[in-house]
Amino acid sequence: MKTLWLKRITGICFIVAGMLSMPSISAETGTALKMDMLRVQPYADAKAAGTLTKNESLEILTKKGAWLQVKTKQSTGWVRLLSVKRTSSNNDSLKGAIDVASGRAGTGKVVSTTGIRGLSAEELKAAQFNESEIKKMESYTTTQEDAKQFANAGGLKAFKIAYLKGAK
Repeated sequence: MKTLWLKRITGICFIVAGMLSMPSISAETGTALKMDMLRVQPYADAKAAGTLTKNESLEILTKKGAWLQVKTKQSTGWVRLLSVKRTSSNNDSLKGAIDVASGRAGTGKVVSTTGIRGLSAEELKAAQFNESEIKKMESYTTTQEDAKQFANAGGLKAFKIAYLKGAK
């Protein structure tokens, strides 16, 4: 009985020692793509928590929908996802190895879900590339000539509209 207990304790010590010797996993970093407002909450109408300046380095703390919670030298707050360029971290190779080992490595077929309304978090997580649906969508394309014939058949006429002043 004592031998079994000693083996378990020794095994736990080896596991803990191995975890302590692993490189620490740091937060993801990024750079502000433009000047933007940091918000207290991940909403466009939330109170201001500070500002980002273009090319400012930041630490990405978490993500919620199309918002990132970031930490700068001056403040912490929420900013829109598209205002930040993520930079690679020292743990990308470690993450890649873990993804391969766990079967979560990418297939190279991108599924984008940023800014989609009307879908639940579960539906977004379950989204997958569907080649047959892409081909079906591409089958709906038409030529410029077919579009003109369709417009003429419906009595539609082409005309130019001047741009609004100040718009380009």
